[in-house]
Amino acid sequence: MISEDEARAKILEAIRRRSTRQISLADALDRFAAEDLFARLPLPTFDNSAMDGYAVVASSCARGKRLCVVGEQPAGLDRHLRINLGEALRIFTGAPMPSGADAVVMQEDVTREGNEIVLNVDVDVGEFVRPRGCDLGEGQKILAAGERIRAATLGLLASQGFGEITAGGDVSAAIISTGDELVKFGVQLRPGQIYESNSILLQALLQRCRAIVKSVQSCRDDDDSLGQALRSGIRNHVLIINGGVSVGEHDLVQAALRSLGAEIDIWRVAIKPGKPFLYGRIGECAVFGLPGNPVSAFVTFLRFVRPAILKMMGACESELEPAKVPAKLMVDLRNDGDRARYFRGRFEAGKFSPIGRQESHALFGLSQSNTLLRLAAGEELKSGTMVELLLFD
Repeated sequence: MISEDEARAKILEAIRRRSTRQISLADALDRFAAEDLFARLPLPTFDNSAMDGYAVVASSCARGKRLCVVGEQPAGLDRHLRINLGEALRIFTGAPMPSGADAVVMQEDVTREGNEIVLNVDVDVGEFVRPRGCDLGEGQKILAAGERIRAATLGLLASQGFGEITAGGDVSAAIISTGDELVKFGVQLRPGQIYESNSILLQALLQRCRAIVKSVQSCRDDDDSLGQALRSGIRNHVLIINGGVSVGEHDLVQAALRSLGAEIDIWRVAIKPGKPFLYGRIGECAVFGLPGNPVSAFVTFLRFVRPAILKMMGACESELEPAKVPAKLMVDLRNDGDRARYFRGRFEAGKFSPIGRQESHALFGLSQSNTLLRLAAGEELKSGTMVELLLFD
């Protein structure tokens, strides 16, 4: 059994990034940039008005002053207009500033009388003017290799004239759930049976990572059924096997994997829930064996599978972890075990409280939670302590 940090490091060291590809901005959301990108244009690209109003020369303005309106500049093509002292130009938000003007007075702050305006305020140089390049300079880095492409990033890229970018490759995944006790929804449960739910949970987690789920299979606890499912699943970049990785007589996964030539690099990790975790490889396929209890499967996916998939997709190190937030602990908590333990709970208004039963089978409590709190082996925390949480929802 190895530590959580050792397991994570070993997995990430073995993971190789997928080949990059060109994609359109429309398909780039939540993917990862494969190269640094730099601004082609300054933002704004020209001095423009921040308000609907009048472009003026500030030195000729004062409360009560009359200015002659000599033209109009709407947003759009620059009319290359000019004003002099004592003149004003009707201007609209986003419109290019005329030559000679160095300020804009809002339309609400003037009184219009024919072809003149009367100023109701004093005017300062630069007021309500957006100078060229005040937001972004030409040549400035706008996206780093490995950075997640967010919605606002797409808007910025579009403003620079990018129609497509180079991003990390797609990752395909397969899920296999094992166990004679599992039945699909719609089937009448018999004594000792349960509805198979982990594959839906794992499929949702994979989709959150933007992995492409190619197949979801359930198989019985027998060598033939498992072997057939494995041979199909390893055609993908990632195979997740849920259940059957412990040490019971019906936990057949390790032997079945080895019979197909798998190299098992990790088995059992010092983490609770999630001790019976497996990681190995068959050819180009990364294989993850997750415990059958739903909370164990959830925690080990977040801690080990998710970062591996994101690295395959081209994510940099800083993108591999879920968001972390500080919070005030609202109860006393203690980890009496010899493994790091994750408590599920709710983060709200800067506070954290565990929710429901903390056993590995307790799916309802997990469904009401949005964050994890990690306690090291033997660690004890008092109510009121500031802690760091891993947000997963």
